[in-house]
Amino acid sequence: MKKLILATALMALSTGMAAAQTVRLGTEGAYPPFNFIDDAGNVAGFEREVGDELCKRAGLTCEWVTNEWDSIIPNLQSGNYDVIIAGMSITDEREEVLDFSENYFPPAASAYVGLTADADIKGGVVSAQTGTIQAGYVAESGATLLEFATPDETIAAVRNGESVAVFADKDFLKPYVDQSNGELTFVGEEVALGGGVGMGFRDSDDELRGKFDEAIKSMKADGTLNAAIEKHFGAETKKF
Repeated sequence: MKKLILATALMALSTGMAAAQTVRLGTEGAYPPFNFIDDAGNVAGFEREVGDELCKRAGLTCEWVTNEWDSIIPNLQSGNYDVIIAGMSITDEREEVLDFSENYFPPAASAYVGLTADADIKGGVVSAQTGTIQAGYVAESGATLLEFATPDETIAAVRNGESVAVFADKDFLKPYVDQSNGELTFVGEEVALGGGVGMGFRDSDDELRGKFDEAIKSMKADGTLNAAIEKHFGAETKKF
């Protein structure tokens, strides 16, 4: 009986350890081509491909969790997942509340898109997603900021006349412009913001962050990361 109890306890411990080794990757699932939900209901896009490869190289078992953007950092801190991989730009402000990995997407341009090339992006109403570096930029630009919870809503606001333009990552906006049959157009100059896109971690998870840093470095070194960027964003997109 004692042997049976011991064996059961060891099995339970082993199962608990295996479960503890599963790393939960938190993403938005609404920011193509970085991340989106495909027709089968699964997380897809650039970050799904990169995240799966990083987990493989780091020797980790990973599962994907979706979370709305405006609460994505608080839910990391509360333990609902272990890593944020959601098109999040590295900024000094965010580094006050979480730690970032090495960037897996280089610093890229942000841009305005409107219905006409002469849209008043300096004094008019400009839409941006809540909690983004673009929203912060618009708020300080002299324009009137109109915030939305999802990126799709920011573009819809331009189309229905609520805003004169949307301000977001150019790589996110470009497919919408290309597929709009001339309805949407880029406005004004591009703006450089942030230090690239990185994975977000709790301050206490240095070991986990270190594993992903090494995996990111290896993907940069062998060209795998650049290949994924080109696949999802096009040959003209900036690479490492």
